[in-house]
Amino acid sequence: MIRIRTTPEDFRVDEQPLYAPSGAGAHTFVRIEKRLRTTEAVARDLARAAGARPPDVGYAGRKDRGAVATQWFSVPDLDPEAALALDLPGARVLEAARHPHKLRTGQLRANRFAIRLRGVDAAARARAEARCAEIRERGMPNRFGAQRFGRDGDNALRARRFCAGEITVRDRRDARFLVSAWQSEVFNAVLAARPLPLDQLEAGDLAMRHDSGGVFLIEDPARERERARAFEISPTGPIFGPRMTWPGGTDARRLVGMSRPGRNACPATGGMPRRAECMPGDWWGCPAGRNPRPATGETDPTRRGGVTPALSCTRAATKLNGCEARPAR
Repeated sequence: MIRIRTTPEDFRVDEQPLYAPSGAGAHTFVRIEKRLRTTEAVARDLARAAGARPPDVGYAGRKDRGAVATQWFSVPDLDPEAALALDLPGARVLEAARHPHKLRTGQLRANRFAIRLRGVDAAARARAEARCAEIRERGMPNRFGAQRFGRDGDNALRARRFCAGEITVRDRRDARFLVSAWQSEVFNAVLAARPLPLDQLEAGDLAMRHDSGGVFLIEDPARERERARAFEISPTGPIFGPRMTWPGGTDARRLVGMSRPGRNACPATGGMPRRAECMPGDWWGCPAGRNPRPATGETDPTRRGGVTPALSCTRAATKLNGCEARPAR
């Protein structure tokens, strides 16, 4: 039987920063390696060490608890030498340098994964090799994983209840993360309903350029066919919110058929309905994006590129582009 995550060391996540700290400023960027700790718990420890409020500690995104993960945090008014000397439970400081600004959600270039599978026999290895070859050629669905939806899988439901005024979430960062779970649920539903392979386009698609992150409307799918096959562009899916750009053609009709606009905007987003009965697809759309501003809405690619899987220790370096669109692959 194939086993995954037998130990935390079997699942490694290394955050690739969007930029390096400048070496001067009121904040200190701290690179942390954590094991069996949540990002939020480490942020609280850093805030306590600096005498700061937990919301003042910045990070680009949450990393897996059941893993060995490295990521950057920003801490106000913490001396870099003091940061390097910190004794943190389940975590250690690898680097520390000053920077003028707080690290914000989504300010990362990519996450690099190293995943070890145990108990892989010859037949399973052959299947994996064939699948890896397909991924290298065509990409893989860029769906959001179970982690986004919480331990009990109810983050999207809690987001709908929050936007309906049924529950209160005091921490703004927690509220935004719940809202992003609802956005992710809709994105996954649209991706699952897409009838075409991920390297094919249809008229009305919003496609994203992988080199620049630019998004444009597909008017002539035949003209763009080779660019899609060459992984220069990919179709995108909705990350709903007040800035989301609607696609056209069949894709737009499909999305309209899934939506049922609410009357009152959610105060957290300015664009989502305050409706307790809203389910996946029952949303009010506008333009698109990935993690940087999850409540505003944009588009994300429906497939992932830059994936170079190998066996025994599968490495997937997924380029996220720092863009405000989510490709399908």
